[in-house]
Amino acid sequence: MNEQFRIAHKLGLMFFPDTSLPEDVKAWAISQLHTKSPALGIKKIKLYPKAKVKEWPKSLQPDLLTRDNMFNTYKENMKRDELGLAGFTSQAAKEDNRLKNALGDTDQLKFAHRNVYGEDQLKLRFTAFWANHFTTGNIHDNQNHIGHAIDEAILANLNGYFSYMLYKMTTHSSMLTYLDNCWSCGANSQRAKWAKKDGTQAGLNDNLGRELLELHTVSPTAKYTESDIKNAANVLAGWGVWPGRLGNGDELLSTEQRHKWLMKEGGTLDSCNFFKKTHAEPGTKRVLGKVIPDGKGGLKQLTDFLASHEHTINYISFKLAQHFVSDNPSKSDVDHIKKAWKVGKGNLDQIHTAVIERAISSKEPKFQWPMTWLFQVVRLSGATYFKGWDEFKVYNPVVMDAREIFDELGQSLWHERQPDGYSSDKKEWLSGEMFERRIRFADAIYSGGYPTSTPDEIMDRISANKTTRSLVNSFNGRKDQFIALMCSPELMGLENA
Repeated sequence: MNEQFRIAHKLGLMFFPDTSLPEDVKAWAISQLHTKSPALGIKKIKLYPKAKVKEWPKSLQPDLLTRDNMFNTYKENMKRDELGLAGFTSQAAKEDNRLKNALGDTDQLKFAHRNVYGEDQLKLRFTAFWANHFTTGNIHDNQNHIGHAIDEAILANLNGYFSYMLYKMTTHSSMLTYLDNCWSCGANSQRAKWAKKDGTQAGLNDNLGRELLELHTVSPTAKYTESDIKNAANVLAGWGVWPGRLGNGDELLSTEQRHKWLMKEGGTLDSCNFFKKTHAEPGTKRVLGKVIPDGKGGLKQLTDFLASHEHTINYISFKLAQHFVSDNPSKSDVDHIKKAWKVGKGNLDQIHTAVIERAISSKEPKFQWPMTWLFQVVRLSGATYFKGWDEFKVYNPVVMDAREIFDELGQSLWHERQPDGYSSDKKEWLSGEMFERRIRFADAIYSGGYPTSTPDEIMDRISANKTTRSLVNSFNGRKDQFIALMCSPELMGLENA
C-alpha cells in the first residue's frame, strides 16, 4: 500500500476515488487536526449521478435544551400510554412519539454520514477514540444525549486541552445519566436527611466516581483506594438532572412546569451544568492526596488534578498508541506521546500530533475496528451505503437503518455496553463470527451501495501488495473480488501494508 493510503488507513478513513492524494502526507495529516468539521451528508440516495454532499439541516441538529424538551415529551407520552389515555396507546401513536421526540436514530445516521462524507477524516478518527474512551451508552433511554456529547463535548474540543474535555464529558448529561450520577447524593446531604425522615432511601452512587478514576484518568496503576472512589463520588454528588419525567406517580408535567422545577432545583435549564445543592455532600474531600473543596466548583479542581496526573498520562498515552500506532506499541512509541503530553501540559493538538508522528514512523500494521473498517470500505470504493436524512424514517427493504447497520456490525457508540468501551486489541475482534460479518457487509456494500471503483482500480490506486492482488485475482466475478479485497489482511490491518 502506498504511503498516502497507509497513513489514511492507520489514522483516517481513506481517500475518496476522486480525491487528489497529498504529496506531503505527514503535513497533510497534521493539518487535518484543524480542518473544519461541519456535519456533511446526503438528503436522499441518488446513484446516477451520485447524491450531492451537503451540510446537515440545522433542524436535525437540535441544541441541548431542545433535546431535553423533546426527551421530556417522549417520556411524558410514554406515561400517557401507560395510563391508557386516548390517542397515546396505539402502535401508530407510539411510533409517532419515537420518531418525533427520540433522537437515537437521527444521531446515529448523522454520525455515519460524518464519517462517510466528512473531509476531516483524522479529526473524526480521534473523535471516535475519545467517544469510546469516555463511553456512554443508551441506558435509561439516554439516546437523546449521546450524539450531543460526541459533537459538543469531544469533537468541538479536539483542539483544546484534555483537562477541559475531561470536565465537559464528566458533566455531560449523557455521562451523568449513563452512570447513574443524577440520582446520587451524599450521606450527609439535605436530600439524604429528608429521605431518612420520610423512611425512604437516598444515598451515594459511586459508579461515575469509580469510572472517573479507573477508566477516564489514572487507571488502577495509581493504586487508589475505595476511600478515594467514595470521595470522588462525593465530589460528584449533586451533579445531573433526572432524565425524562420529573413527576411522581400519575403526575404529568408540561415543558413549562418542568422548566420551573429545574430553575428552582438547579438554577439553570442547562442539563450539563445542573448541580443540586440539596444532594451535595458538605465539607472537603481528599482524592489521591488532593484536597477538594465542597460546592459545585470542587469537580473542576478534581478533574484538572486527575487530567495532569502521571498515571493518567501513562495510561492514555498507551491507549492512543495501541489504537493508532500498533496493536503492541513499543515503549518508544508511548514515551513519544507522553513527552508531548507533558511538554504541552495536556494540549490535545500536541498529543495528537505526536500520535500522528509515531503512526507514520511505525511500519507495524494496525487492525481496524469493524466500524472504522466499514467507513473505510464505503469511502475507498465510492459506495453509497447509508440512507439520506430525508428518508431514514421510511422503511426500505434493501437499505438498512444506520442503527441496524451498527447493531449488525457489532459496534455502536449507542449500544448498551460496559463502561470500559470497545477494545483496541485485535484479539477481541478476530473471531470467526466477526470476520463473517465483514464478509456479509462487503457483499452488501457491493450489491446495494453501487461502488464507483472496480477492485482493480482500487488496488492500483492504493498500490496493493502482491499478496492482496494474488488473493483478489484468485476469485472469479467482480463481487467476489470486491469482497476478497475489502476483507483482505492488508485492508483490515492484519499485515504490513
